[in-house]
Amino acid sequence: MPVGRALFGGSPYIGVYLRVGESTAIAPPNLSVALERDLVRVLGVRILRTTVFDSEVIGALVAANSTGVVVGEAIDPEERAILEGVGPVSVVRHRQNAMGNNVLVNDHGALVHPEFADHTVQEIGRALGVPAHRATLAGLGTVGMAGLATNQGVIVHPKATEREVALVAETLGVPVHRSTANFGVPIVGACVAANSRGFIAGRPTTPVEIVHLQDGLQIFD
Repeated sequence: MPVGRALFGGSPYIGVYLRVGESTAIAPPNLSVALERDLVRVLGVRILRTTVFDSEVIGALVAANSTGVVVGEAIDPEERAILEGVGPVSVVRHRQNAMGNNVLVNDHGALVHPEFADHTVQEIGRALGVPAHRATLAGLGTVGMAGLATNQGVIVHPKATEREVALVAETLGVPVHRSTANFGVPIVGACVAANSRGFIAGRPTTPVEIVHLQDGLQIFD
């Protein structure tokens, strides 16, 4: 079954710690054997272990798709070398340097925090090889945590407006579905790690939420 539930070090916010793509998952060095096994089995990825800014919250700090990786300016050379196993790494200098929090991206498009200047939006788009636009979800600029995107579907905060949803669908080029995870948490990007093959949600995620996530991400048995 291409669906799993797990914890990261006791936390259900696995999307904060993991950055998953179509072929790789970037994870902290202390990734458990059990979760590593689930990532390989459910998502079909190889695992790259590193810190970013000497921190374990990889999902919050890194944005990536099949073209490249975007991080803030404090990246260590050794950390950067490991991230280059995913693709070319671009450093974006901005006070909003948690790129995983602030960029929602797949292989078709990217949405970014509305505080980013024009040149930063363009820089992110070039680095990821996709059109990039400013956006909010449910009024939140942290679109990378308020949403979850793959090449098959997008899940967004349940209070995302029709206008926000329309921009997501237009930019990312896939259907959009509203849902929560982790028993009612609306910032779904913080709760779930996913690619086009499957997803792993935080352990408190309910069966009803699993169904909504499957529908939205087009993941079926």
